[in-house]
Amino acid sequence: MKHTLLETIASPADVRRLTRPQLKQLAAELRDFVVQSVSQTGGHLSSNLGTVELTIALHHVFNTPHDRLVWDVGHQTYPHKVLTGRRERMGSLRQLGGVSGFPRRDESEYDTFGTAHSSTSISAALGMAVAARLKGEDRKAVAIIGDGAMSAGMAFEALNNGGYPHNGAHADMLVVLNDNDMSISPPVGALNRHLARLMSGRFYATARDTAKTVLKNAPPLFELAKRFEEHAKGMVVPGTIFEEFGFNYVGPIDGHDLDSLIPTLENLRHLKGPQFLHVVTKKGYGYKLAEADPVQYHAASGKFDPAIGFVKPSVPSKLTFTQVFGQWLCDMAAADERLVGITPAMREGSGMVEFEKRFPKRYHDVGIAEQHAVTFAAGLACEGLKPVVAIYSTFLQRGYDQLIHDVAIQNLPVVFALDRAGLVGADGATHAGAYDIAYLRCIPNMSVLTPADENECRQALTTAFRQNGPSAVRYPRGSGAGVAPDKTLTELPFGKGELRRQVERPVSQGGARIAILAFGTLLYPALAAASRLDATVANMRFVKPLDVDLVLELARSHDAFVTVEEGCVMGGAGSAVQEALAAAGVLMPVLMLGLPDEFIEHGDPAKLLALCGLDAAGIEQAILKRFGAKPALVRAAVNH
Repeated sequence: MKHTLLETIASPADVRRLTRPQLKQLAAELRDFVVQSVSQTGGHLSSNLGTVELTIALHHVFNTPHDRLVWDVGHQTYPHKVLTGRRERMGSLRQLGGVSGFPRRDESEYDTFGTAHSSTSISAALGMAVAARLKGEDRKAVAIIGDGAMSAGMAFEALNNGGYPHNGAHADMLVVLNDNDMSISPPVGALNRHLARLMSGRFYATARDTAKTVLKNAPPLFELAKRFEEHAKGMVVPGTIFEEFGFNYVGPIDGHDLDSLIPTLENLRHLKGPQFLHVVTKKGYGYKLAEADPVQYHAASGKFDPAIGFVKPSVPSKLTFTQVFGQWLCDMAAADERLVGITPAMREGSGMVEFEKRFPKRYHDVGIAEQHAVTFAAGLACEGLKPVVAIYSTFLQRGYDQLIHDVAIQNLPVVFALDRAGLVGADGATHAGAYDIAYLRCIPNMSVLTPADENECRQALTTAFRQNGPSAVRYPRGSGAGVAPDKTLTELPFGKGELRRQVERPVSQGGARIAILAFGTLLYPALAAASRLDATVANMRFVKPLDVDLVLELARSHDAFVTVEEGCVMGGAGSAVQEALAAAGVLMPVLMLGLPDEFIEHGDPAKLLALCGLDAAGIEQAILKRFGAKPALVRAAVNH
């Protein structure tokens, strides 16, 4: 398809000049552009195809960027990015130095709020609406949130606050619920379109408010009228709960019908106070392959042919850590009937599809509700079960209070399987698991395991599960060294590391004896660097409890330590080593290598690790820079 009309769109101002037939043509071209673009870059697909008409309608009706659009999660904003001046840069999507896969305030003035974790949009839009009133500015704030994100408590906290007067006045805001979890049923048609336009119109709003004012003088009649309104609307719309929060509910309407969307949004734009529009869309809309399997087409990891769709590689790739976890979960569940698996809406991403099939009664998807997931696990553990919470490192941050208060204080045996630990590549800073070591190791009763490869990951999970207190096993996205896991449920010696490379060099021969203490999958680049530097390497395996005996043993036979971890340096595993040395009264140089004190951009994971100095070459260079290029110089630097 040629994109002749789309190529004339430099900003939303151009969208606002188009006629209704032209907007429909723009939708067709934009949808085709998204398919073609993502097929070359990879990225989220189904969700973006589902928001094409909604994006066009919002930019056509609202005066963006003066009016604020806040996209919840934000992985559905590719159409938004295309219409806001970034069409020609979409070829760099999610690549180092390129366009982000999520809204970013420093990327465009149209990205009014940075998002990537779900359920934040209503809170942010409410803050913007209240700020506009306080500053005396006439602007609208719109939150666009999906039905999945509405399962999080934060969204309902914001609704509860948004429907309440702030300093005596309601905030002028609109919440758009993008409901893509159902097909458009027959009631969502011509009659519903008419009712939506009627309920969003000024006449309906004015008549309702006037009637309320009059009837309040006769409480029995007011209550009767209120009930009649709720029941009348309830026959055609599921809006009572949102009305109870204080929002004027409109919908549901067809989110792919511009003739329905635009007039309804135009009516709502002129209404005062909190408004709620329910639109029904279809994931993958307009691309038959994605419509048929929206989960499979949720995200593309790389290039594909739009005519054929995703094709599985003929040669199987290496087993991923996620797959290792999924296999272990099934095996351990078969061995121990107390195991219960929990995920906050990440069944596929966490590798739990097979577990759900084999153990449906022991599988619990709690929705996008990380706080609830953690405390739910605590409740299960109180009754003698052994919950395993499969959660991304970045998302466990959202349940941190529950982790401390409900799990750790009570010393409950909950296993946290932390996928996506370390850098995650294309999803960038919002999804990176950079802080889990630091925020977990400071919690009493907590164990933190950092397996170095796939086989050790399976062993670490078994070890954690068989403890009587809380534990976390962190592992990265994708594959590791390719060490095939054994089929047994073997434990690691608890709290014990191992020597992977040992150098015995008498002091009389000169030169420094350097020991590299590696935590996690960076063991392998550390081994490569050590082979060139002739250094000792320890695979530490545990951040907590730290193998203090091994640390002190190496301290007695070496002149300097280098710690390596794929996590933040401050408060991380290197800090744990320093603390152990200090507690034992041992003074020796320690070079701590890890992620720098900055948010790491999106890009290829290998390139990002190299930029952070955490590949083999970077580790080697950091050691030489700190201690010198020759053994004699190294020893002099250490002694100095």
